Amino acid sequence: MSFLDNLENSLKTLESRDEAGGAAEQQRQRDRERAAARAAAPHAEELKRSPFTAELLKQAARVGFEKRTKVHVAWLGTTLRLEARERRLELRPSEAGIRQVWIEDGRETRSEPLDLDGSAEDLVRRWLS
Repeated sequence: MSFLDNLENSLKTLESRDEAGGAAEQQRQRDRERAAARAAAPHAEELKRSPFTAELLKQAARVGFEKRTKVHVAWLGTTLRLEARERRLELRPSEAGIRQVWIEDGRETRSEPLDLDGSAEDLVRRWLS
């Protein structure tokens, strides 16, 4: 075996190790994401079926109309997003519960747990003020 053949075999071996390591890391990442989604599933279901959510959507339309602001509503996977002008309010289920994330001009300004027993109108008014 010549020096070049030996070098070529060594490079192929290193490349196959890198590919196997990268694939294993990607699989671990997918497993972590899947486990997090499974842990958040009960909270996501609670958010979708909660009377709080229905009241929130109703109040967003009503308060938005009062302030002459169109409030756009979208479900992005399990996340509920309300958007008005440069402001967004996202309700994100996680394994620890549901978080309300306030975003202004593309920057996250505030994040705190959401109380589904609280007042939807108060939340919308604080968000739009």
